[in-house]
Amino acid sequence: MLSVEGIDLFYGDAQALAGVSLTIPEGAITAIVGANGAGKSSLIRTIAGIECPRAGRITYRGQPVQGRPSHEICNLGIGQVAEGRQIFPTLSVLENLEVGSHLPRARRRKAASLAEVFGLFPRLAERKSQAAGTLSGGEQQMLAIGRCLMGRPELIMFDEPSLGLSPALVEQMFRIIERLNRENGLTVILVEQNVAASLQLAERAYVLETGRIVMSGSGAELLNDDRIRAAYMGI
Repeated sequence: MLSVEGIDLFYGDAQALAGVSLTIPEGAITAIVGANGAGKSSLIRTIAGIECPRAGRITYRGQPVQGRPSHEICNLGIGQVAEGRQIFPTLSVLENLEVGSHLPRARRRKAASLAEVFGLFPRLAERKSQAAGTLSGGEQQMLAIGRCLMGRPELIMFDEPSLGLSPALVEQMFRIIERLNRENGLTVILVEQNVAASLQLAERAYVLETGRIVMSGSGAELLNDDRIRAAYMGI
């Protein structure tokens, strides 16, 4: 569904990604794990069109997308739930969700999308008139996911969805991601520091270190790899 080939990304003279290559199969959850500063968010931002790589190629359903504006990439069906949620705090919950439906691919199904989001997150329906900035952290994460779903994506990239949440809410977020994949058929790229939880969920996974892919395999294989357990799980 998505192919990343030999991506190099620089911020000035500092190289953030070096020769990164990976493939994302349709209908699967693929995890990208690594420590802080490994380049995980840079990779997501490059796929989304927010950053422009110096070298390499990104194709979505066989169509080159690197270098295209982010709104065009969104309209192809690639959605992003950004790190830190990035909701509009002064807008209401409903207004935030409506922003997500402005993509041409999503406009005609706005009402159906809103019903689906409120079905998935009843708490958002209860608070639809409330300013988004007054929601709890977990509710804001629900809103960020709901806003992405309003754009009718076929592939969703989650960037640190558990960040800043309580253990109970972290578990809930992972259940939601699994449900979106299994019941809604969405392809998922999951970028997470919670290595154990993401590898348990993922069918395929990549390990990113200092801007390079250093390991890949099934989620189960990496979860049971002694090097991964020692480096990221303290086992």
